[in-house]
Amino acid sequence: MDRSKIALIVALSFAATTSLAQEYPAKPVALMVPFAAGGPTDTVARSLAQAMGKHLKQTIVVENTPGAGGTIAPTKLKNATPDGYTLLIAHIGMSTAPALYRTLPFKPLDDFEHIGQVVDVPMTLIAKKDMAAKEIKELLAFVKANKDKVTLANAGIGSASHLCGLLLMSTLQTDMTTVPYKGTAPAINDLLGGQVDLLCDQTTNTTQYITSNRVKAYGVTSAARLDTLKDLPPLAEAGLPGFEVVVWHGVYAPKGTPKPVIDKLVTALQAAIKDPAFVQRMNDLGSQVVATNKATPEGLKSHLRAEIDKWTPIIRKAGVYAD
Repeated sequence: MDRSKIALIVALSFAATTSLAQEYPAKPVALMVPFAAGGPTDTVARSLAQAMGKHLKQTIVVENTPGAGGTIAPTKLKNATPDGYTLLIAHIGMSTAPALYRTLPFKPLDDFEHIGQVVDVPMTLIAKKDMAAKEIKELLAFVKANKDKVTLANAGIGSASHLCGLLLMSTLQTDMTTVPYKGTAPAINDLLGGQVDLLCDQTTNTTQYITSNRVKAYGVTSAARLDTLKDLPPLAEAGLPGFEVVVWHGVYAPKGTPKPVIDKLVTALQAAIKDPAFVQRMNDLGSQVVATNKATPEGLKSHLRAEIDKWTPIIRKAGVYAD
């Protein structure tokens, strides 16, 4: 092929990309959620869709695509047309999937365009109401002395509560009897009923039970106290040095999505995290909107890489696999 034809092809390709970016978004955008409707990630997604859609002047439709521990939606995104009309919001599971699954049909760092982080959802360590320990140091001493008897619930292998439990046992260097459930609701129900002792789960799931005094709460997994749970100390300051885990969320697009389209999405995301209604909604849920520098492709990708490095050895040491 001669140089004139190559130049023409390049020019046409550039023109098509420029036209796409100028028109984008010309129709509704789909935002996939890897979990069922009504869960914490779905709640974040619906609020974000409103805020970003307002800036883009286009509807963003939330599509729940649950299954296979949250890996179906990323797999679909990997194979989607890279035009900016199919996006994904996913949580911390993007960083734990490479270690949890022996065969994973996507590579979180390589197979997507990273738009940016959105919010961090801290977690709380709670216990059944009649747990004898009054504060975290008493609880930790009790756990170490009774490790064979203490039961630690989680919402299933690979869930945020499972990961928090693994980190807790790793930090304490003490194993407990873990009790996996098929979701957060049955785990909390059994905790309320006194059938299990402990649970570490997201504030979006636990705050209502803490504020209504139906469980005993020992601390939060964030670096600082939360406005919504001011009486709870950070676990890192109350007996578990360095213990910090939040369920972070990020937005992704298919690999190869044109940069001008990515730039528009990043701008819309940054507008969303400054939107007063979105910020208030997240605060009400006990979630923390990220700083602007994190709501960028570089911010998300570097955080994802660091989280993969953090969780891989913990999961492999525990010998846990989701398949």
